[in-house]
Amino acid sequence: MMNLDQLTKAIKVWAENRNLHSADPSKQMLKLMEEVGELAQGFAKNNGRQVVDSIGDIYVVLTILSMQIGMNIEDCVEVSYNEIKDRNGKMINGVFVKEEDL
Repeated sequence: MMNLDQLTKAIKVWAENRNLHSADPSKQMLKLMEEVGELAQGFAKNNGRQVVDSIGDIYVVLTILSMQIGMNIEDCVEVSYNEIKDRNGKMINGVFVKEEDL
């Protein structure tokens, strides 16, 4: 089984081999919304297999979208993690609310 770094590299090679890395990012954004809709459908229907597939598809689409706009998915994730890593807050009605929004 491949780790996430290996999978991300494989996704990038797959995208480059199909010239997706240089395609119109607005089309990839539409694809992202389609996959998010499928994720919501999976949740609504309590379909675990669809949820897993949709989460994976979203990662693939985001990886390709980041390539199309000249960014690196790993860098984007690192920026986000660094933003949240020291964040505090609490759960309210099942939703994490950051401290500054309380």
